[in-house]
Amino acid sequence: MRFIFRPPAEHAAGLLSLPWEKPLEEWDDERLLEVAHRGISRHVVRFVEADGHVYALKEIDERLARREYRLLGRLESMGMPAVSVLGVCVERPPAAGDTADTPQDAVLVTRFLDYSMSYRYVFSHGHTQRPTLQLIDAMVELLVRLHLAGLFWGDCSLSNTLFRPDAGSIAAYLVDAETAELHPTLSPGQRSFDIDYAAERVGGELFDLQAGGLLPDDVDPVEIAAELPRRYHALWDELTREELLRPDEQRYRVAARVDRINELGFDVDEIELTTTDAGVRLRVRTQVAETGRHRNKLYALTGLEVTENQARRLLNDLTSYRGYLEQKEGRAVPETVAGHRWRAEVYDRVMARIPEELADRMAPAEVFHEILEHRWFLSERAGKDVGTTAAAKSYIDAILRHTPSTLTLPGGDPLPR
Repeated sequence: MRFIFRPPAEHAAGLLSLPWEKPLEEWDDERLLEVAHRGISRHVVRFVEADGHVYALKEIDERLARREYRLLGRLESMGMPAVSVLGVCVERPPAAGDTADTPQDAVLVTRFLDYSMSYRYVFSHGHTQRPTLQLIDAMVELLVRLHLAGLFWGDCSLSNTLFRPDAGSIAAYLVDAETAELHPTLSPGQRSFDIDYAAERVGGELFDLQAGGLLPDDVDPVEIAAELPRRYHALWDELTREELLRPDEQRYRVAARVDRINELGFDVDEIELTTTDAGVRLRVRTQVAETGRHRNKLYALTGLEVTENQARRLLNDLTSYRGYLEQKEGRAVPETVAGHRWRAEVYDRVMARIPEELADRMAPAEVFHEILEHRWFLSERAGKDVGTTAAAKSYIDAILRHTPSTLTLPGGDPLPR
């Protein structure tokens, strides 16, 4: 057998003692986990915990495993929303008792995407008020971002996507890249294939949910499937279309276009202005990596590492707290000082109230966001601001305590964090 691991390779040390010589479905090890949020896979997939980290192991043809290992590594280096690959085990010997003496398939090892869910789990557990449209919007944004990066997916579906709560919305991540290809750019035909295939697969998956009684009665799988291409083309056009500007409107039109792209959750990588006889032609190159302006600002002010949407929400609360401090103290409070004080006096105090046994329910920043939403709801009902502390206590008791655990041990007990 041979193991190939990406840095930091020390993360793989705890995996080396697993029974790699056996078929994955026959493994019996105390480190194996059950993941309630997992999706359906056509391959054998198992989850293990080693040295405080959780990994997904997928048994797959060695040629495909090596290819997916390289591709996922490239996507990660580009900052794309996809699962992170750790390594691959190849050249596995034939399984014991295999009279054909056929080498076993390889095992691809990826890092478990914390707090992620399959589309079936989102519907079956009523995670969101509008799961259908939120999932479609998340998938459209993922597909557009991948296409801008030159990735032809070839197998785009809800089943091959993981979803994670993101400050009131849902973020989508590519989890299966067996058929994907990375090119400098994609042709309209390649993009069209992905879009049409995605619509077909999504329609079928929604019909499957409908048959299982998981789809809301007012949701038509055919309409939703048709909505995906429409939303994709609308977003693609917003991000990539060329505009013809008059010289006197150039400044504000460029600024407006950049602001609009930022509102959609993307950043501008390059702006090209070309003077023609008809006017100034504006071409915008959109950054393909996940945006990070708000995330970077929050990290600089507080040291917190969160998603972009979560950072935007937390920064709003930080700004509000800064205004409260200035009014209370009668002086200007520098943003950096407000950031440190908000972290110590608000965020950390709220997070300290989360019982240890509930720490794996959602990402900390997502919990804080939900507490802020809960505070608004309680304040509206009470006709006054109830405060973050009271909102946190109410949220923990009424909502978080009833949120299922992400990971469980084979015996059914939550995984210690």
